[in-house]
Amino acid sequence: MPLLIDGHNLIAQMPGMHLSDADDEAQLVLLLRRYAALRRGRTIIVVFDHGVYGHPQYLDGYGVTCCFARSPQDADAHLIRRINAIDRPRAWTVVTADRRIAQAAMTRGIKVVDSRTFAQTLLQSANPPRRQQRVDTEKPEQADHSEVEEWLRLFGEKEGEHLS
Repeated sequence: MPLLIDGHNLIAQMPGMHLSDADDEAQLVLLLRRYAALRRGRTIIVVFDHGVYGHPQYLDGYGVTCCFARSPQDADAHLIRRINAIDRPRAWTVVTADRRIAQAAMTRGIKVVDSRTFAQTLLQSANPPRRQQRVDTEKPEQADHSEVEEWLRLFGEKEGEHLS
């Protein structure tokens, strides 16, 4: 399911990220790339209000496309234009906490995920829980003498030959 993300809206919900950081967009994009990779190439379009970091071509790639608007109002308008241009609305999800953007998406039948909720999902994918190795505490079942004889017969050995 492709994602359309209100970038600075999401950054504001990410622990350890601050809108005042010069590289906040790059930090978010790195997490989004990992998220896209874990979901086998999910398409992500992220729209930022304005770019301190630089041009989007430096951030694009690995399933993530970045767009920079000239102002916060332009970013909202850009998101709404993209929402209205989506061909298959039920296939998409919009990530935002902005009511106007969420309303535009819901009007088109696009699923909306709150930025705070998605921030938690993103953090969990960045730090997946370590799998515990299963320790089998049961002793393996011991074969009785008749089973051993049957296996030896099947493999063409006589009892006692396999021990030498």
